[in-house]
Amino acid sequence: MQLVLVELINGKCKKTALEAVAFAAKMGETTALALGTASADTLQALGAYGIGKVLHINNEKLNQVYSKAYTKAIAAAATHVGADTVILSHNSTGRMVAPRVAVRMEAALFAGVNELPGNDTIRKAVFSGKAFADLQMSTGKKVISLNPNSYKAVAGTGTASVESFSVDFADSDFDYAITGVEDEAGGHVPLPEAEIVVSGGRGLKGPEHWGIVEDLAKALGAATACSRPVADIGWRPHHEHVGQTGITIKPTLYIAVGISGAIQHLAGVNQSKVIVVINKDPEAPFFKAADYGIVGDAFEVLPRITEAVKKLHAGA
Repeated sequence: MQLVLVELINGKCKKTALEAVAFAAKMGETTALALGTASADTLQALGAYGIGKVLHINNEKLNQVYSKAYTKAIAAAATHVGADTVILSHNSTGRMVAPRVAVRMEAALFAGVNELPGNDTIRKAVFSGKAFADLQMSTGKKVISLNPNSYKAVAGTGTASVESFSVDFADSDFDYAITGVEDEAGGHVPLPEAEIVVSGGRGLKGPEHWGIVEDLAKALGAATACSRPVADIGWRPHHEHVGQTGITIKPTLYIAVGISGAIQHLAGVNQSKVIVVINKDPEAPFFKAADYGIVGDAFEVLPRITEAVKKLHAGA
């Protein structure tokens, strides 16, 4: 039996949560645990991803992540349903909560999993994404965190039953105060959940030229990102920095504009399904990692791509 954590945002299931749900359902019979406020319809819809039952702790405090409270809730739900395996997304919540849950359950932790090649085997990236390792899960109890965008959630048919669940929380489980939340993404798709990302580097020569990146991103419905030097010199905010020391992303399509492709940057983006590199330097290292490359001036290339995307969407 598996238990999977369903993270909610504004009452809706996160994309990463649906991926974790579909991944868990592939492993066998799975119960979902939803923390926070959400409608019955939203939770019942998880049945389309293979879930039979959803335990729901309808507590407004859990709309924000408190590591102690989340750990207590997950461990209690796992005991309630007799789950020997817990699955979470390997995002900021999973990185914080999964180790705590593993300790509480006396379980083995398999963090940053990409695939499930066998019933008792998981696959994860190693050496900064340069290789993959297959690990045999031989322990009785397991906690698995799934890398975002590594498993596609495809909705089928079905409706899950929703059961109210309660946990006796103490004040100490909410041991810090969240006084406000700022949406750094400005209402757009957060970088870790984006299917398409357009990223810029120092080749754009200055922040005043970022409009061509934003125009293409808007046309594609994509998120924007940048290399570390761009964030360090203040051209773009740090929450857009992708790379080994920034955010690790795994979109379906990653477009790198004016980025040379240092190994630290590649470590954060090389699990993208398709990488497109645009750079006027034909010797840029990034071309070796690219699926498609365009040698040209970004200031000429990007507006043309943006125009082509707009025409495609308009049916022209």
